[in-house]
Amino acid sequence: MIEKKIARLRRARATRARIALARVDRLTIYRTNLHIYARVVSADGSKVLASASTLEPEVRTQLAGAKGKGGNAAAAKLVGTRVAQKAKAAGIETVAFDRAGFKFHGRVKALADAAREAGLKF
Repeated sequence: MIEKKIARLRRARATRARIALARVDRLTIYRTNLHIYARVVSADGSKVLASASTLEPEVRTQLAGAKGKGGNAAAAKLVGTRVAQKAKAAGIETVAFDRAGFKFHGRVKALADAAREAGLKF
């Protein structure tokens, strides 16, 4: 289990190094078995400009109709749309997608696709 986490963090470090050279805001995600979190971090990494997760009360009420599960693709789509709307409200149009070493499938892909559909470019 520890080796799996170390490998994920190694992949994340490599991705973040490439994003740092581009000097753009990044949409970073983190997922657990029960929840998914997304946030837009400034180019220098000092500030969180927008964030959304399945723990927010508004998201939880919308998920109540979907059996209240925060660890599925439907919840990830909702979080992706929500973080994109918040980022656009903050004046952010273009970001780099930082998947934090997670594979680009399932919930991660659903969140990314929803953010793109809501108007974020990456």
